[in-house]
Amino acid sequence: MSGLDSALKPRLKRRSTFEYVSWVVCILVGIGVLSSVATNPNFKWDVVAKYFTHESILRGLMLTIFLTVASMALGTLLGLGLAIMRASTVKPIAALAGVYITIFRGTPVLVQLIFWFNLSALYPNLSIGIPFTDIGTAIDTNALMGPITAALIGLTLNEAAYMAEIIRGGFSSVGKGQIEAADSLGMSGAMKMRKVIIPQAMPSIIPATGNQVIGMFKGTSLVSVLGVAELLQSAQLIYARTYETIPLLIVASLWYLVMTMLLSYPQSKLEQKYSHTSARVPRKARKVTLTAPEGIAR
Repeated sequence: MSGLDSALKPRLKRRSTFEYVSWVVCILVGIGVLSSVATNPNFKWDVVAKYFTHESILRGLMLTIFLTVASMALGTLLGLGLAIMRASTVKPIAALAGVYITIFRGTPVLVQLIFWFNLSALYPNLSIGIPFTDIGTAIDTNALMGPITAALIGLTLNEAAYMAEIIRGGFSSVGKGQIEAADSLGMSGAMKMRKVIIPQAMPSIIPATGNQVIGMFKGTSLVSVLGVAELLQSAQLIYARTYETIPLLIVASLWYLVMTMLLSYPQSKLEQKYSHTSARVPRKARKVTLTAPEGIAR
């Protein structure tokens, strides 16, 4: 039993001289950088403090959060449908999903945003109605596709392609034995997906989805090219008027950093909860008691 207890104890690693020297060098470099940033008057920290909670900056932050939440929610739902289509045994359906994913993952999201914003150049009017009849109505695409609408559509469609691959990877992590067991019970395809595949794929899907949320929050800065008054565009509008370019960019960067850190905490907790394996040895290993089979004395 003593040998088993010693095997469960975490191993102690002796720190080398190089590690201590590295700590000293990193601390000195960090102090030098912080001192330079804090004492350089060109950063204008008083201007940063003045505009950090400015009304227009906070409105832009709220719009950024809205675009992040809405795009991720819609993109995840659409990505789930694409992943199911991609896993379909019907070849045309799987091919259609594959083409969608290839196009939206293979082109820059900035190009997609500009494309959707200028959709009226291709289709000035969209007609909705019953085919082969006169029943219908025409919609002015230029009036419909405003900056926020184009930003939401572009971010959602792009995110759906990435979420489809994440969800498909989660589906692939489900063992074939589980699927065969569901087939042996006579489950339909929809029931098998709902009761067996999706619940067991969640441990692989959720941590990666957390990374996508953080990436989406920072990626919303691209919609500033459409004139959407999100966080970065709000900062740009202010420094275009005051010529305080660097301080306003610092304000936007600090808000992105703060929100990313706030999102990283629950994301790390989800990774710990849903991780299949852990390389970390528990600090306090539970004592294992080996029991002998019945009738054999120890």
